Amino acid sequence: MKVSIIAAAALLTIIGTFAFVRIGSKQSVLAQPLNDATQNQRESPFACDTSALTPEQRKIHFNELGPALRDLRKGFRELPDGYEFRFPSDQKTYAMLTEWAQQESLCCPFFDINVRLDREGGPLWLRLTGREGTKDFIKVDGAKWIQQ
Repeated sequence: MKVSIIAAAALLTIIGTFAFVRIGSKQSVLAQPLNDATQNQRESPFACDTSALTPEQRKIHFNELGPALRDLRKGFRELPDGYEFRFPSDQKTYAMLTEWAQQESLCCPFFDINVRLDREGGPLWLRLTGREGTKDFIKVDGAKWIQQ
């Protein structure tokens, strides 16, 4: 009888330890940061949300910066998931482009926006990419940017 009680107590201890480890591992999984699959469930629609900008920002973004940058653009190249645009690498163009990129990220949060300066005085690049459908959005909404 004593052996049965001791064996039962040992078994309960083992089961209890296993349950505690399982509960602890479940909590650690829940505490992990969001991964790409979870973040993709909250994707914004392919639409420009102009209300994300103040009236003054909208005026600057759409009437001043956008047209000026399109005029400064020296070329572009098509990418599998978007486009890359080449600009002169002077300080004024860089300042305009980074201001435009910051505002664009507010109204079009689905874009991956990268601004890059190539080495040795090379060109300044703006890369607009994103999830599936981004390139098609650029073809329609940003058609002026990809005209020859």
